[in-house]
Amino acid sequence: MYMQPKISMIAAVARNRAIGFNNKLLYWLPEDLKRFKALTTGNTIVMGRKTFESLPKGALPNRRNVVLSRNGAEFPGAETFPSIEAALASCRADEQVYIIGGASIYEQAMPFADRLCLTEIDDIPADADAFFPDYSDWQKVSEECHEPDERHQFRYCFVDYIRP
Repeated sequence: MYMQPKISMIAAVARNRAIGFNNKLLYWLPEDLKRFKALTTGNTIVMGRKTFESLPKGALPNRRNVVLSRNGAEFPGAETFPSIEAALASCRADEQVYIIGGASIYEQAMPFADRLCLTEIDDIPADADAFFPDYSDWQKVSEECHEPDERHQFRYCFVDYIRP
């Protein structure tokens, strides 16, 4: 019997679920980046082609990088699959998988996800063209909030959700 790996989606989301604009993240939050690295290192990350192309140095180190692309292109340091289903089928049951974007990949992966690891930012950006799927029916299991400081312009919370 096929056992699905543990699948988490990780993102930084504004109050209106905005996550990006012009293929760039909306927020630069050092603590969010630190959390992202701590959670994903040693695990599998799944992303779309545009997300991969937006990474400043290409494939992220110390992780299995998986890129979804329908055109069969190859990406240095990453495995490529044509669909979320094919990518997840390549994962072992004991693998921890993190879906890291973009918006269309989050939408495709939502039915498979067990957990959401979100950084919720207390802001609504003026410009956004990419949004995280609705998660209003998910159950919050943990929350750790932080006030603005010299490196973080907005109040933000690390919030984990599980499927109800």
